Amino acid sequence: MFPVIYSDEFLDHKTGKYHPESPERLTAIVNALKQAAFAEKVTWIEPTPALENSSVMPLLVKVHSPGYVNKVRDIATTGGGYLDGDTPVSPRSYDVALLAVSAWLNGMDAVLESANPAFVLARPPGHHAEGDAGMGFCLFSNAAIAAYYALEQPGINRVAIIDWDVHHGNGTQAIVEVNPQIAYCSLHQYPCYPGTGRATEKGFHNNVLNLPVPPGSDLAVYQPLWEKKIIPFLSEFQPDLLIVSAGYDGNADDPLASVNLQPKDYGLFTNYCLGITRKILFGLEGGYDLPTLSQSVLATIASCLA
Repeated sequence: MFPVIYSDEFLDHKTGKYHPESPERLTAIVNALKQAAFAEKVTWIEPTPALENSSVMPLLVKVHSPGYVNKVRDIATTGGGYLDGDTPVSPRSYDVALLAVSAWLNGMDAVLESANPAFVLARPPGHHAEGDAGMGFCLFSNAAIAAYYALEQPGINRVAIIDWDVHHGNGTQAIVEVNPQIAYCSLHQYPCYPGTGRATEKGFHNNVLNLPVPPGSDLAVYQPLWEKKIIPFLSEFQPDLLIVSAGYDGNADDPLASVNLQPKDYGLFTNYCLGITRKILFGLEGGYDLPTLSQSVLATIASCLA
């Protein structure tokens, strides 16, 4: 069975009628999963309410400044607003973002318990959120928080994050690059939002691998990077588990970037990850064309079940 951590509450983060990071993203994925050939192999897990998960707040204020956390809460409780021009906060966004953090931690628990992959189907996404600022649709840095949580668990000494979202995870990198027990690897279009992620950025402990690709890149560009760069980098680091910031906006049909991947390519990326370890937590980041987003998530999970 394959665990998917999901709650309808994630639909309550309202971004506005024309915002690309919409609740419909999750609805499309859920519908596709329930109609998939492997639907009976999916176990749906409701995340632990954030107030009942004792790890959420300590980790949240470890990764983010208390002032920033309070700012998100205050914007939500006073009726909503914006963290920046792209990043709305609705009245329930703070609670939903806390639940998303809890869901990522539940996903990590599932991976550690079974030594097999799990997928966190949550929003808002997280990889652009920095320690004291939300941006790029992101409120809290879910993947970074999950990495620090994993390091608190017995037998976990090294965690690697692979970010295949088409945009560089500036927030994740900034939060984890100071920790020698965490490695961060990102494949992303460059130039593109947010303008970070140059190949020269190596982290404080040579624990960062950025692989910028030009607009128009497709599998012929990505595949050698996996085989000649990512796998050797991770093999040397020897992680005890992987976290994948699973953004699917590298698809050719996605409106927010110019990379020409296909949904099936994410199945291949998943197989590369499985070749490193089966202890993998996948968590949704970007992906804004609903058909290819849904098919890409299916390709990811199908590879895990193969």
